[in-house]
Amino acid sequence: PSMAQEAAPVLLVVLARLVSSTWHEGSGYYAESHTNEVYAEETPPEPALDYRRVPQWCATLNIHRGDATCYSPQGSSYRSSLGTRCELSCTRGYRLVGPSAVQCLPNRHWSGMAYCRQIRCHVLPAVLWGSYVCSAGVQMDSRCDYTCLPGYQLEGDRSRICMEDGRWSGSEPICVDLEPPRIRCPDSRERIAEPGKLTATVYWDPPRVKDSADGIIKRVMLRGLEPGSEFPEGEHVIRYTAHDQAYNRASCKFSIRVQGKRCPVLKPPQNGYISCTSDGNNYGATCEYLCDGGYERQGTSLRVCQSTQQWTGSQPICAPMQINTAVNSAASLLDQFNEKRRLFIISAPDPSNRYYKMQISMLQQATCGLDLRHVTTIELVGQPPHEVGRIREHQLSLGIIQELRQFLHLTRSHFNAVLLDKAGTDRERYIAPVSPDELFDFIDTYLLSEREAARQAQSGDPCE
Repeated sequence: PSMAQEAAPVLLVVLARLVSSTWHEGSGYYAESHTNEVYAEETPPEPALDYRRVPQWCATLNIHRGDATCYSPQGSSYRSSLGTRCELSCTRGYRLVGPSAVQCLPNRHWSGMAYCRQIRCHVLPAVLWGSYVCSAGVQMDSRCDYTCLPGYQLEGDRSRICMEDGRWSGSEPICVDLEPPRIRCPDSRERIAEPGKLTATVYWDPPRVKDSADGIIKRVMLRGLEPGSEFPEGEHVIRYTAHDQAYNRASCKFSIRVQGKRCPVLKPPQNGYISCTSDGNNYGATCEYLCDGGYERQGTSLRVCQSTQQWTGSQPICAPMQINTAVNSAASLLDQFNEKRRLFIISAPDPSNRYYKMQISMLQQATCGLDLRHVTTIELVGQPPHEVGRIREHQLSLGIIQELRQFLHLTRSHFNAVLLDKAGTDRERYIAPVSPDELFDFIDTYLLSEREAARQAQSGDPCE
């Protein structure tokens, strides 16, 4: 209005902005680019432009993936006139970047710029021993379902959803190995005890072990005897325990039964006893028949328990020992006692000899102990031609008596005695009567075989 009141024409210099609209990808609306031009204009025929009445003062808002709700002072039909205020929003799945409201300014620009960016969550990390599958990648509302490899179990959230704030719901789950390994033991078995033993050597293959998770077995422990061991009679339980890397464990067991074949229990013969190997009546055991002092075995000496559970041979008997004095030499006489009896030979100048009487009296009172130790007494008494030699009730010829004296260096002039072992070896000599206790102590200490000592220790002293 002020310019219209002036009288003289005035040359106006008008700065005009040439506007071209350009679409910016991802910006959410069209932005304007401006260039400035200076040009001369004649006096306008009418007043200057009233920008308040221009319906499109700012560029039309066009928000990609969004919406603008505008309120103009000129009315609802004016969406980009001066002073128009627009509230900006984005469709679901997109987030507004920039101001939430803009206003059309006098400079024909909106007060701010904004655009809609797609809501995206971060890429989920990989799961050890597992995986996940997502319905829509990392976009909003995408659902990711987790699974674990065979042998593992999921702990935590089984699924996660990309939410409006760009974060995943829940928390990251883990796959843990909670499943024990699989173990299979060998089958149970029975074995027969080996011949002559009460044991059987048993072999087996190691158990089959498999881990359903990573396939790694940390260790396998055996509880019981090792394969190839000798197992005694009876039932034995063998256990194996396997541990995987997560310390899950599984066990299995099997049994080994060792059975011995046995023959009927043998009875010792009258006036004798039995000495057996192993357990006495098991398969392969050997039993030897032995007779007490003064008795001889008639029949087989050894019997063996067979796999048929029957003994070989038949039971012998122990008959009184027959002494043959009608021999031609002292050597033949002594051979009858070889490995059977010990000999205690007494020499005296006459039957009235005091030492002789004392010795015979003491020996008569110790008959049981002498028989227990397999001792036979030979007496050589008197002077030729009336010299007497006897073994119990058996008489010896003068020739045998003379040979015995020469062989054993026994004098007739005074009392003397000699003790021979079962091999006929001179082991001890006496020039005075010896008590049974002293004689027995010497025999028990130096002359008993291992078998005799064991039997004597087992049976004690039956003469007491």
